[in-house]
Amino acid sequence: MTDREFFISRRPEEFKMFQEVLRALPADKIAYKPHDRSPSAAQIMWMIAKEHETCVHLLDEGRAEWKDAPPPSSADEIITLFEKNWREIDRRLGSLDDAAWARKAQFIYQGKVVDESPVGQSLWFMLFDAIHHRGQLTAYLRPMGGKVPEVYGPSGDTQKEKEKVA
Repeated sequence: MTDREFFISRRPEEFKMFQEVLRALPADKIAYKPHDRSPSAAQIMWMIAKEHETCVHLLDEGRAEWKDAPPPSSADEIITLFEKNWREIDRRLGSLDDAAWARKAQFIYQGKVVDESPVGQSLWFMLFDAIHHRGQLTAYLRPMGGKVPEVYGPSGDTQKEKEKVA
């Protein structure tokens, strides 16, 4: 299995975990932040959605520019954008061969090229960063009044639910 094939094979399971975490956040509390210096849940959700939008541009154009923008006030709007971009990436990956996976791509911030790496490496980087931010959101869930879903295994919340059923 190539690196590209492994990346593609991981996406369905990661998508499911992203959806479960994003949908577990109480929609009326996405302004929550645990500390003044911490980003809000909405800002983290938006970062995840925008990272995936950036990946769409990277696949289409071989370059992507990060543009800072405030998040929408609706959790549903952010989740919808995330899901749309995830599916757009999947569509493009279906026709991506190893040569396209290895071609150089540029990442631009504030008008300057800040990274030039193979497309595949850039996609892995963005996925890992989004997974990191998903982890931040799981730490926000309980203080927001939500329950932590299973990610790579049971959480304290899902374990308790299973014990109640047994």
